[in-house]
Amino acid sequence: MDEDISIINSNTRNEKVRNFFIKNKVKIISTIITIIIILSAVYSFDKYKTNQKIEISNKFNSTTLTYSKNTKDNTFKNLVEIINEKDPTYSPLSLYFIIDNKLTSNQGEINSYFDTLIENTSLDEEIKNLVIYKKALFNADEAEEVDLLNILNPLINSESVWKSHALYLMAEYFYSKDQKQKAKEFFNQIISLENSNSDIKLEAEKRLNRDLSE
Repeated sequence: MDEDISIINSNTRNEKVRNFFIKNKVKIISTIITIIIILSAVYSFDKYKTNQKIEISNKFNSTTLTYSKNTKDNTFKNLVEIINEKDPTYSPLSLYFIIDNKLTSNQGEINSYFDTLIENTSLDEEIKNLVIYKKALFNADEAEEVDLLNILNPLINSESVWKSHALYLMAEYFYSKDQKQKAKEFFNQIISLENSNSDIKLEAEKRLNRDLSE
């Protein structure tokens, strides 16, 4: 008797499952198809991004390795194209190559490339902070005080590993302008900073003891 009841219950469950699939066949098939499409799209996108990364890498390497005075214009053109690809690795490297090799003297143009990296490229936080610092360094000789501070404020007001570098740049900027009290304030901030770069801290101490000890 118990065995008969068990068989009936099992048959009933099977019938319910069967009816469920029959009733929801369209939904189930649609869901499966949707999942397959999503997985295919993700795979295709990943493959596209990988191929794109390889193409950018190859373009950067071939451009920089074949660089000479005769290829200056073409090198500059290719590197600007890479910057505009907004690649987190090769876009910053392209800008640094342009600056290091003086491929353009247009400061406004260089600053626009810095802004592309800072504002529109998905960089790791500290890589982005490094780009900000390099932008300030690039502009330091000609920038007004307010402009240089505007560039460096994201670092000065952060806990970034580049904070002490930003403070040192501002301190040296004010020292070069013979604004010694302002310079002293920034050097002292470096000294009191817990995670200050050790070399930067040592240079700040030297400057305070040697030139600003009055």
